[in-house]
Amino acid sequence: MSLAILGLTAEQERLYRYLLRSVRTDVDTAGAELAMPNVRSVAAQLRALGLVDDTLTATSPEVAVDLLVRRRLEQTRRRLGELTLAWDVLTELAEEHRSGRTVQMVEHIPDGTAVVQRILRLLTDEPGELLHLRERVLLATTESTTAPFTGLLARGLRSRTLVALRALETPEQEAHARRWHAVGDLHRVTTEPVRQLALVNRTVAFVQADPADPRAGALQIRQSGLVAILVDLFDGMWSRARDLDDPSPSPIERMVLHALTRHDTDDAAARSLNISVRKFRAHVADLMSRVGATTRFQAGLLAKERGWL
Repeated sequence: MSLAILGLTAEQERLYRYLLRSVRTDVDTAGAELAMPNVRSVAAQLRALGLVDDTLTATSPEVAVDLLVRRRLEQTRRRLGELTLAWDVLTELAEEHRSGRTVQMVEHIPDGTAVVQRILRLLTDEPGELLHLRERVLLATTESTTAPFTGLLARGLRSRTLVALRALETPEQEAHARRWHAVGDLHRVTTEPVRQLALVNRTVAFVQADPADPRAGALQIRQSGLVAILVDLFDGMWSRARDLDDPSPSPIERMVLHALTRHDTDDAAARSLNISVRKFRAHVADLMSRVGATTRFQAGLLAKERGWL
């Protein structure tokens, strides 16, 4: 049976079989007996495959076949990975067929207004879901964008917006977020690092083209693997974020949280705050209930995620 099925060339197989039979030989003798003028090159190839060592001793058949099988499996895995790109090509072709325009897997849209219009057009065709990650609540909205978006919400669009905590530091920003929250664009607040991101129907992503320049437009991404990663990122941040109506802790509650993380016992923590142990424990119980923690250690972690520590 030929070893070609495992990826060896005819010359590689001839030399390997020869070296299995001839335990002690040299490369020139092997080349002469096999009438193989390029024997040194073939021997180097076998060494690279791990089938012979530097002394031209052949690896045992068991080890050699195992190496070749693993190599073929890795080659097959890579080729299958390349074939999965065909689904992205199918998505691209189907979109071109549907829309009648050229579609690219990654496309630069240089103008911010054009980005908004592209998102609205995609949602108008299929008002499924919009996920938004923002560094701040945008106040500069116009009737040309506000009215269509409100109409999409009325048609059943599921919209979630995650904003940075600092975005709600002014009353105007918070009021703007609450207005949209009330009409169906659900808002949450995060203390994690935020970059501009929009995800349409979990299939198309829009990211800021240049993080240092908001005027550089956005990249529209249709590559399914990358979009899936961005969707998972958003879902994880959303699950860790807090609701708009989740009040920040009071000054004494912040002090309790800090004491909880710095002292080993309730007595020591209460003394550091000059309050009774009973009062300290009551504050801890309230905080654990608010963050949904079952242990004090978990309460500290969740409080840190919310930016309370």
